[in-house]
Amino acid sequence: MEQIGIIGVGEIARAIVEGLSDGVAEPPRIHLSPRGAATAAEPARRYPNAQVRADNQDVADRSDVLILAVRPQDAAAALPGLRIGDGSVVVSAIAGIGIDELRGMPGTDAPLVRTIPMPAVRERRSVTVAHPSHPVVDALFDRLGGTLPVADEAAFSVFSTLTGTLSTHYRYLATLTDWASRQGVPAEEADRYVRGPSPGNRARRRARAGRRDPLPPAAAGDHETAGGSSERIRTTWFDAANAEALTRALDGFLARLRQVRQRRPPVLSGTGRG
Repeated sequence: MEQIGIIGVGEIARAIVEGLSDGVAEPPRIHLSPRGAATAAEPARRYPNAQVRADNQDVADRSDVLILAVRPQDAAAALPGLRIGDGSVVVSAIAGIGIDELRGMPGTDAPLVRTIPMPAVRERRSVTVAHPSHPVVDALFDRLGGTLPVADEAAFSVFSTLTGTLSTHYRYLATLTDWASRQGVPAEEADRYVRGPSPGNRARRRARAGRRDPLPPAAAGDHETAGGSSERIRTTWFDAANAEALTRALDGFLARLRQVRQRRPPVLSGTGRG
């Protein structure tokens, strides 16, 4: 049976457990770290294939694939000294910490892949960015909505920046739904309608079909008629000044990610290698 360990049991970890387990005929065995015992116990109660282990080392020892899902500020306390066998595959969902630094924390020569899983993996409808590509990791996240391997950490940082826009995107969709409901339309119907054309849905459909070729860029013109209502709302609300402000915000966040990586001091490796 496939053995997956997760160190850190926050929102993303719970979403991964749910996506791999809910309604799955033969789910993997999942080993959970005990940090935040009440939080870790909740998915273990829901899914017989998930179990809370004694400590992080116990999780690592039992796992073929080890997912690191602790908060960035907790990584320096949770990972040093952890022994990971070179036959394992390590998957990091820790934001802002590059591969070289991550490798030095537990001290391992095991393959290490950075990922950006989103909460929607619980519904198996989220494409997960990964670097570098690894067949085991790609197969894991293909089950959760699809995998998008990227070439290097510079590209990975760009996708990390894009991730910071998602709550704004969802707030925008919620505003549309709320407006429609105030006009007498059932909120559930409005929500289904405004989310339907999302480019993310298109990407997920392609991933499920096994397509890896680039998704053609979505142009505003693909969804509007010259002089029509869509063009009118877009040009009235999202004008050139709005677009420039968004671009500046993205540039600033990406620069911050790069500065954090440059300033962070090296971390001493762990006590040994498995």
